[in-house]
Amino acid sequence: MSKLSEKALQFAITQIGVQEIPKNSNAGPAVEKYLKSVGLGKGYAWCMAFVYWSVKEASLELKVENPLAKTAGVIAMYNKMTAIRVTVPKPGDIMILDYGKGLGHTGIVENVIGKDIHTIEGNTNDEGSREGYEVCRRVRKLATIKGFLRP
Repeated sequence: MSKLSEKALQFAITQIGVQEIPKNSNAGPAVEKYLKSVGLGKGYAWCMAFVYWSVKEASLELKVENPLAKTAGVIAMYNKMTAIRVTVPKPGDIMILDYGKGLGHTGIVENVIGKDIHTIEGNTNDEGSREGYEVCRRVRKLATIKGFLRP
């Protein structure tokens, strides 16, 4: 894991438990901080903004360039970032889910155990929604993942 990936994962872990205020609003102080990092205001889906914010904060602390495109679009990020795509995930990598028609979801890999990938995701919930209300840990099957990015 690169120092940037490691530090981004550490930032993501500190956000576990952050919730929208009010729930299901895509708003609240922390959520709006994530959205602002990609140039958006409240009211937008924020899973990619959460990941971008985590990498941005890590890059600022390490005094290195943030390699990610500034976007809240999951599939847009994956399509733009071909140079940092990887096939074998490691902690700190960015996981990409593709639901079709431009819809996606993302999170930061915390661990891979067998065929399961453990992630920290924003805009989800304990049921695994892509339009949830909090930052939490999730477990997904590797076979469901479109790909990975390594910042």
